[in-house]
Amino acid sequence: MVLSSLDKMIQLQRNTANIRNICVLAHVDHGKTTLADCLISSNGIISSRLAGKLRYMDSREDEQVRGITMKSSAISLHYRTGNEEYLINLIDSPGHVDFSSEVSTAVRICDGCIIVVDAVEGVCPQTQAVLRQAWLENIRPVLVINKLDRLIVELKFTPQEAYSHLKNILEQINALTGTLFTSKVLEERAERDTDCQVNPSSEQGEQVYDWSSGLENTDDSHLYFSPDQGNVVFTSAIDGWGFGIEHFAKIYSQKIGIKKEVLLKTLWGDYYINMKAKKIMKVDQAKGKKPLFVQLILENIWSLYDAVLKKDKEKIDKIVTSLGLKIGAREARHSDPKVQINAICSQWLPISHAVLAMVCQKLPSPLDITAERVERLMCAGSQMFDSLPPETQALKAAFMNCGSEDTAPVIIFVSKMFAVDAKALPQNKPRPLTQEEIAQRRERARQRHAEKLMVAAVQVAVEPTQDGSALETKPKVESRGGEQQAESMAPKAVPEGENKEECFIAFARVFSGVAQRGKKMFVLGPKYSPVEFLNRVPLGFSTPADELPPVPHMACCALENLYLLMGRELEELEEVPPGNVLGIGGLQDFVLKSATLCSSPSCPPFIPLNFEATPIVRVAVEPKHPSEMPQLVKGMKLLNQADPCVQILIQETGEHVLVTAGEVHLQRCLDDLKERFAKIQISVSEPIIPFRETITKPPKVDMVNEEIGKQQKVAVIHQTKEDQSKIPEGIQVDPDGQITISTPNKLATLSVRAMPLPEEVTQILEENSDLIRSIEQFTSSLNEGRNTQVIHQKTQEKIWEFKGKLEQHLTGRKWRNIVDQIWSFGPRKCGPNILVNKSEDFQNSVWPGPVSKASKETTKYRDLGNSIVSGFQLATLSGPMCEEPLMGVCFVLEKWDLSKFDDQGGSDKQNQEQSILGKEVQKAGEKHSSGAESQELQDGCPERFEKHTAQKGETSLSDCYGPLSGQLIATMKEACRYALHVKPQRLMAAMYTCDIMATGDVLGRVYAVLSKREGRVLQEEMKEGTDMFIIKAVLPVAESFGFADEIRKRTSGLASPQLVFSHWEIIPSDPFWVPTTEEEYLHFGEKADSENQARKYMNAVRKRKGLCVEEKIVEHAEKQRTLSKNK
Repeated sequence: MVLSSLDKMIQLQRNTANIRNICVLAHVDHGKTTLADCLISSNGIISSRLAGKLRYMDSREDEQVRGITMKSSAISLHYRTGNEEYLINLIDSPGHVDFSSEVSTAVRICDGCIIVVDAVEGVCPQTQAVLRQAWLENIRPVLVINKLDRLIVELKFTPQEAYSHLKNILEQINALTGTLFTSKVLEERAERDTDCQVNPSSEQGEQVYDWSSGLENTDDSHLYFSPDQGNVVFTSAIDGWGFGIEHFAKIYSQKIGIKKEVLLKTLWGDYYINMKAKKIMKVDQAKGKKPLFVQLILENIWSLYDAVLKKDKEKIDKIVTSLGLKIGAREARHSDPKVQINAICSQWLPISHAVLAMVCQKLPSPLDITAERVERLMCAGSQMFDSLPPETQALKAAFMNCGSEDTAPVIIFVSKMFAVDAKALPQNKPRPLTQEEIAQRRERARQRHAEKLMVAAVQVAVEPTQDGSALETKPKVESRGGEQQAESMAPKAVPEGENKEECFIAFARVFSGVAQRGKKMFVLGPKYSPVEFLNRVPLGFSTPADELPPVPHMACCALENLYLLMGRELEELEEVPPGNVLGIGGLQDFVLKSATLCSSPSCPPFIPLNFEATPIVRVAVEPKHPSEMPQLVKGMKLLNQADPCVQILIQETGEHVLVTAGEVHLQRCLDDLKERFAKIQISVSEPIIPFRETITKPPKVDMVNEEIGKQQKVAVIHQTKEDQSKIPEGIQVDPDGQITISTPNKLATLSVRAMPLPEEVTQILEENSDLIRSIEQFTSSLNEGRNTQVIHQKTQEKIWEFKGKLEQHLTGRKWRNIVDQIWSFGPRKCGPNILVNKSEDFQNSVWPGPVSKASKETTKYRDLGNSIVSGFQLATLSGPMCEEPLMGVCFVLEKWDLSKFDDQGGSDKQNQEQSILGKEVQKAGEKHSSGAESQELQDGCPERFEKHTAQKGETSLSDCYGPLSGQLIATMKEACRYALHVKPQRLMAAMYTCDIMATGDVLGRVYAVLSKREGRVLQEEMKEGTDMFIIKAVLPVAESFGFADEIRKRTSGLASPQLVFSHWEIIPSDPFWVPTTEEEYLHFGEKADSENQARKYMNAVRKRKGLCVEEKIVEHAEKQRTLSKNK
C-alpha cells in the first residue's frame, strides 16, 4: 500500500514518460466503480475492506442511491513497480446510456482506457458504444474481464465451461474491434483511390480493384485482445482479486521448470502439459486433457472457492499455508465466506497489481501521442491538416514533444466544466488554529462572559427605582441594539455566500507547455479561426494580449487556480507540467462547456467532442412562484454550464425548455436545478415530444387493403380531407399538385410543387449537415462578392462525392437534372429538405462553381431570390399540420414571373423623371437622391423603390403591402404550405432503438410491454453459454416515458432496457383520414372513431402550442345514470 503525499504527486507529474492518463469504460453495472475502488485502496486513500462498498468515485447522493455513476471524475494514483514509479490519472466514467456524453469528455483527455466486461453478461450494447468512442478518439484499450466469481457462485460452471465461456467473450470483443478496424482501412483505401483518380500516375495498364488488399497488407495483430499479449486481465473486483497470465507464468516456470516465455504463449489457448516429458503439446480433446489455463489456473481458484463456501477449515488452512499467506483471526472466524475469500485472494492475487501493471506496460504515455491523433484534434469541421496555416502546423511538434521548457506553447483542452461546493475548495477549507489564535479566542470569550455578568448585575440594581430605570436601561438597550445590528449583519453576508456556493472547475488536460498559476491564456471558441487572426495581426507580433485587436470567438483570461483532482477532494497546485489532467478554477465566465486554451493564437480550436447520445427529451420548466423567475433563469444558465449534454432553449412562446438525453438524465438535471443551482420550487411540464412533418406518395390501397379507384364511392357524410384543407380563392392548383400564387400587390407570381424525397436522400442530407453548412457559407460569400474563403481540395472532393451520392439516388424522369438546380437546403440552411429552382429567368445553384459576371437582371433576381429562400426556410421550419419542422420534402419552384414588377418599375421611373424636371432648384439635392434610388431600383433593390414611392406619395400598388421582398417571403411560405396540403401528409415520430437483455421466462412480459407501447421487435437472439436473450426493438420516443420502470416491474427486475435515439420514422396512418368508400364504412363504421395514432399525436402537439384542434367536446350526450338503481 502506498500513501502518497502531495509533494510526491507533484514530483511524479514532472516525469511525463511515466504518466498514464486512463479512463474506465463499460456497460452499466459491469463493475467500473468497484474496480476503481480497488485501485484507490492500493494507495491507502480508502480501506481495502470498504473497496466495492464505498464507491468512492460516486460522490453525489443520487449516484449512491441509484447505484450508477452519473459523471466522470478523476483521481491521481501512485504505482511503484521495481525501480520505476508511475503516476496514474484514473477517470471513472458512467456506463448508463443517458450519460454517454460524460464518457466523451473523459475519453478526449486520456491516452488509454480500460474496457471492463462482465464475465456473465459479456459484450453489451454500451460496451460496443464505448469501444467505438475510444476508437474514434484514437486511444488504446486494454481489457478487464470482471465478475469471474459469478461464474463460480451463480452459474456454477466447471473450470472447463468457464474457459470456453471466457474464450467466447474474447472472440466477441475481437470481432467488434475487427469491424472497427476494417471500416477504417477501407475508408483510407477509398480515400487513396480517389486521390489516384484525381492525380492519375504515369503507370498505364489495367488495374484490378481489390478491396481486401488493404486489409491483407495492414498489420492489425496489436489491436486484438489476448491474454498472451498481456492486454487482458481476469478479475473479481468485489472479492479483490485479479490476475494476468504473466503472474502464473512466473510461478510455474520455477515449479515445473519450463521457460517463462513458453508458458506465456501457451497458458492461454488449447495446449496441455505432459508432466512426465515436461513438454507442452497441442490439446487433443479426445483424450480428455484439460488446457493449461484450466489445469494450472482456474482449478486452483475454483478449489479455493469450493473450500471456503463449504467451510472446509482444514482445506482452507492448507491452501493458506501452501501460498504462504497470513490471514487475520477476525477474517478466519468470520461467518460470511465472502470476507474470507477477499482476505485470501487480495493477498494471493492483488487486483490492483494485476491491473496497474498492465496499464503501465501496455498503455501509452502522453509522449507516445500519435501524429494521426494530433492532426484529427486540430482539424475541426471539414478542414484538412494540410490546409491549416504553417504557424498552426508547426504546433504539431509541440504536441508530439510534450515540451515543458519556457518556449513551448501552452495548449490546454477543457473537456467539461463541473460544479463544486465553494466550501470544498482548498482555499476555503477550515485550517487548524495555532496556539496564539486559541489563546486569543479564549480571552475574547472570557471578556464577553464578564460583560454579560455586569449587565445582569446593573439590571438587578436598577429595578426598584421607577424614574431612574429609564435612564439606567439606556446603555442596556444600546448594547442590545448593537447585538441586533451584529446579528443582522451576519445574515446579510450569508446570501452572498449562498449565491457563490457553486464554483465551476474546468476538467482539463495540458497537451503542451507548463500551465502556471496566473498565466495569461487565449480562450478559443469552437468557431475561432487562426487564419482570421493571422490576417488581422502582422507576422511576429509582440504586443501584450490585452492590446490585440478584437478577433471573433477569442477571449483572454488568466489561470486563477490550478487543482490536482483527487476524487472527492481537490489539492492546490502552483504549476502543472505537460501530459497531466488537472482542474482549473476561475474560468466560468470564459468557458461554457468545453474550450481550447492556448498561449499562441495560431492554435486552432480542437475538434468538438463526439457525443453518442442525442438530447431528445424536452420539458418546459417554470417556477412555482412567478417572482422567482430570475433565480430560475440564473439556475438554468449554471446547469447548462455544468452538464456537457444538456441544452437550454427559450421558445417563441416564452417557455424555458430543458433538453436532455433520457429519463434518468432529466431527473438528475431537475434535481440539480431545484437543490443546487436555482434553489427554488419548480413546475415541470409533461415531456415535449418532437415530431417532423413530411409528405408521401399517394397510397395504392385504402384502409381496408382494397385497391383505390376500383370500389364504389358512397355519398360522404363526413367532411373529407379535401374540404378540410380548402385552398382559398386566387390560388390555382394543377392536377399534379402545382400551386400558383401571386404576391398581395399582384406584381410577382410563383409556381411551387412539393415532392417527397427518397429515404436514402433524406439520410444523406442528415449525415452531411456540416458539409452542407460550409457549402452554403461559401456560396453566400461568393454571391455577396466576399470571396474570402478558399475551399481546400479535400473539401472540394467531399462536396463532389456528396453531390454524386445525391445524383445516384435521385434518378428517373421527374428527378432529371434536379441536383444541379438545388438552390438551398432547409431549415436553417442545412436541413433535410431541398429547394429546387426550375425557373428559366434566373438560374442559381448552391454548388460552388465559377462565378458568372452579374448582369443587372441577375442581380435584381438574386436580391429577390434571397426572399424566396427565406420563405422556403420559414416554411420548412414549421409545417402546416402542427408547426413542427419538415423532413424529406423537395420544393420545386417551377415559374417565377416578375414581368408586372418590371413594367411597374419602368412607369415609376418615367413619372419620377418628369417630377425631377418640374421641381425647384433648391431641392435639387433631394431630387438627386431619389433619382439615385430609382436607378438602384433598376439594379434590383426593391426596398429603395418602395421608399421612393412612399416619399413621393404616388398611388403605387405596393404602398399598402409593404416592401416586395417581405411580400415574396410570405407568398413563398404560403405557396410551400399549400403545396404540402394537396399531397398526402404524414407525421414522423422520433424512434429509440431499444436493447433488452432478459431471461427466457420473462420474454412474454417484455413483449407485452413493447406491444402496448407501439414497439416493434426487430430481432431476438440467445446469448451463447447463458440463458439470456437479447431483444432488439424500436420504440417511439413519445411512448417511452416510464418504459424502463414498467419493464423492470413486470419482469421483477430481470430485464432492463437501454434506449438510444436512432432515427425518424413515418407514422403510416393519415391524421386526416375519414372513411369514403363502402368497404371502409362497413369496416370502420360511420363515426370511424377507432383511435388514429397520428391524429392523437398531432392534436396533442397542437393543444400544447395553442393551435386550434378539431374535436368534439361531448362524445356521448346521454343522461348520467347513478349506480343506486343497480343495487
